[in-house]
Amino acid sequence: MNGILWLASYPKSGNTWLRAFIHNLFTNAKHPFDINRMSDLTHGDSNAKWFQPLHNNNISLLSNTDIAKLRPLAHKSIVQTSPETVMVKTHNAMVEDGGAPMITPHLTVAAIYIIRNPLDVAISYADHLGVNIDKIIEAMANKRFQSPGSDTHVPEIYCDWSTHVKSWTNTRGSALLILRYEDMQTNPIKTFSQVAKFMGADPPRERLKRAIKFSSFKVLRAQENKQGFVERTPVQKNFFREGKVNAWRQKLSKQQIEKIVEYHHVQMREFDYLPEDL
Repeated sequence: MNGILWLASYPKSGNTWLRAFIHNLFTNAKHPFDINRMSDLTHGDSNAKWFQPLHNNNISLLSNTDIAKLRPLAHKSIVQTSPETVMVKTHNAMVEDGGAPMITPHLTVAAIYIIRNPLDVAISYADHLGVNIDKIIEAMANKRFQSPGSDTHVPEIYCDWSTHVKSWTNTRGSALLILRYEDMQTNPIKTFSQVAKFMGADPPRERLKRAIKFSSFKVLRAQENKQGFVERTPVQKNFFREGKVNAWRQKLSKQQIEKIVEYHHVQMREFDYLPEDL
């Protein structure tokens, strides 16, 4: 069926990891797939190339309202790149902006949503943006949080972490697969098997294991160290920084933990992220 399979997540929650797995699996790679070619099978919905042909002015000068009017047309342009289902990475919340949905319903076939403990997201995201953790904790609680626009990308509407998670997971069904970052790491065979099955594939076990190995943090980090990574920000030493689960236990102060839990305890409880001692 022609349409979009969304690969959705809040920033720094495992989207790149999922895309690396998909490329290694579906190309049946015999060597780790090049991390700088992940646009071969997956697109990004914030890329200005989908919007610029629809408007005469520089995209960076447009308001959110102007961009909102163009978004369904940009999504249609993405769909028209293939007669088959197209995979599209998004960090946008499934909300409306400027009176238009961020995720165009009639062009949507299905979605894979990745969720990660916000206590760990805060650490990784602070490094990604080159700011202190306290600033990120406040940003993750801001219902109007979004990325800045540029000549190459339109703004992404994140909202606060809880709103983002709820917007994607509130309506469950066969067209939605929810993955926990932590399960991707601790039980990769089971978790990535679910991904393959959801996408209509039934790979031999050895092919699945090879794709998991080639998209492991160790391999991705080695590729980045050797050839760089186009998605790394100028303030980062490495995009693939640590990828650890429960790093917050060593990195966050008691006050920082309590503040994140205060903001997000409802969704954290829903996905088993509440610390036992709080």
